Parts: sequence; C-alpha cells; structure tokens
Amino acid sequence: MRVVRATRNAGILIRLSPLMRTIIYTQRGPSSVLDLVDREPAQPGPGEVRVRIAVSGVNPTDWKARAGGTPMGFDEITPNQDGAGVVDAVGEGVSGLTVGDRVWLFLAAHERPTGTAQEFAVVPASRAVRVPDGIGFDVAASLGVPAMTAHRALTVHEDGPARLSPGSLAGRTVLVQGGAGAVGHAAIQLAVWAGATVIATVSSEEKAELARSAGAHHVVQYPDADLVGAIRAVAPDGVDQIVEVAPAQNAALDVDVIANHGSIAYYANNNGDEFTAPIVASFAKNVRWQGLLLYTVGDAALQAAAADITVALQDGALPVGAAAGLPLTWFALEETASAHDAVEAGVTGKVLIRVADDLT
Repeated sequence: MRVVRATRNAGILIRLSPLMRTIIYTQRGPSSVLDLVDREPAQPGPGEVRVRIAVSGVNPTDWKARAGGTPMGFDEITPNQDGAGVVDAVGEGVSGLTVGDRVWLFLAAHERPTGTAQEFAVVPASRAVRVPDGIGFDVAASLGVPAMTAHRALTVHEDGPARLSPGSLAGRTVLVQGGAGAVGHAAIQLAVWAGATVIATVSSEEKAELARSAGAHHVVQYPDADLVGAIRAVAPDGVDQIVEVAPAQNAALDVDVIANHGSIAYYANNNGDEFTAPIVASFAKNVRWQGLLLYTVGDAALQAAAADITVALQDGALPVGAAAGLPLTWFALEETASAHDAVEAGVTGKVLIRVADDLT
C-alpha cells in the first residue's frame, strides 16, 4: 500500500506527494534497530533506475552488515542486497532498460543506503537485470548473492571456463559442500546446467532430499568417518572443482579428494574463521585455493555472472521452492526484522519478503 501525503487548505484536501514504506536502521545492532517508516521515493540520477520492489531477498550478508561494527557511512540505511520488481523511472543516460521492465537486482545496497526492503529502490542500472518472460519474482529475488557467488565459484578453475553455458563444464566433477544452502543450491543448478557431474554434501537426510531435488547426481551425508571414500567412490581420480562453504572444517578433506590442478573456491567462514591445509599435498596437486567476495570481485565478473544467470533462467535451470530443493520462507515488509532473524538462525532455504502483492 502506498501512503499519500496530504494537507488541507480552506477545507480542500490537496494531494502533495506519494510516500512509500521503507525499512531503515540508523545504527548498527540487532534486528530490533530496524524500523518501518514512510519516506518520499527518491528520483533516479544519471545512470540509475528506480524499481518498484515486488520481492526482497534476504541473505546472511544483510544481517551481518546491519549487525557489524563498522561505521554506518550514511545517516540511515535500507537493508537487503537482492530483490525483484518493475522499473518505475529511468535516469539520464540509461540504455537497455525502460519503464515497465521486470528486473532482478543484485548488490542494491553495496556502498549505497538504498537496499530492497522498501517499496521503491533507486539502483545503478548496471545492477538491474531484465527477467525473462515466465520467470516469477520469487525466482528473480532468489538470485543475486547466491547465484552470482555460485557462478564465480564455478568459473575460477585454472583451465576455465570463465563463462557458464550448456556443456561448458562437460566432463568435470564438481563437489558442492553444503548443498542445501542457498549458494550450494545455485551451484548445483548451475553446474548441472553447464554439464558437470555434481556431488553434494549435506548434514541430514532432509537436506539430502533437497540437494537431490536441486539436481545433484550424488549426495553424501556427514558426519561420516569415510566421507573421503564416499566421494572417491564417485570420483576415483578426484573432483575437479569444489564449492566450499566451510574451509575451516573441510580443508583437509578437500585436498584429499581434489584432482590435480583442481580449484577450491571458498566464499564463507562457516564453522571457523581460520583454516589450515596440508601444504605438500596441496602443492603436489597444483591446487588453486580461490577466495571470493562479490563486493570486491570486480564489475567484469559481476556482469558475466548476470548475463550467464539470465541465460540459465531462460533455460529453466534455476527454479526455487521445496520441489526444486530450495524451500521459501515468506515475510511481510513490516516483518523484516523477523526475516533477518530467520536467516541468522540458519533457516533452510531462502527467505523472501513480499513487498507488493499486485506485481506479477
């Protein structure tokens, strides 16, 4: 619902300007610092577009940024990097996007105070990507951080590919550690779409079913005293690429199962902030340890990911929902604090915030 600011003059109601609902915080801290307020929608500047948000996606990076100890940088911040909606206004110099385009957003709040937990968000046009016909806003808002992280993790191997497409990973075996998480789910889907054989690790039978639903060809469950043997049974010569969520826990295992010239791409610090790895075994296999963070990966990698993910969307390769291996948990905009808490608590699947009910 949009709120309209009004005033009365001589008994006549004069409509001044529409207001929007937005979630803000003015200091870092727990989810209780989040407030729902009314604000005037900003106008897009040169190179920017304004998007009417249908769905806002929540990631661990969103609550961590809100709770972190670094200076704010802005008087108030609207959280959430990912989302989807409809272009509502276009700034000077923007080409390729027009009013009415359905788009998915990534890094909306990176170095800016304008995340997607609001009814209208102004973002650089380069961070708004057209949504192919037939793709719902639930899918579109689930992309962003998870899918782009997964894309990067799958494109850092010494022998490429630098881009993903059908067949680009043919003949490769990819191990996805934590296959039931949002990044793991996207990594499974993208790797399968690109032609790889995918092994996923999970912590429970329930999560194993999710990884299988995402498309993993083989699923192994931990803890398992012979986890290396289970992976080697599928890939006796080793896996070519590993998408790693917990290097502090898995580094030694990764080196055990990696193939010569394999890549281990790690993007999170689950289960510890530091890791050690067998040195001789690592260099004997010419292992590439590749850290990755979307905020610093560079525009070329981001744009490549956005382009390839959009093609995968067109091919129907990135569905969401429990049947596709990524359960969705929904909240209303006024429940954004609860949405952040759910992600922080480690809810399985994807947390989404429904901002507008009338957009399709």
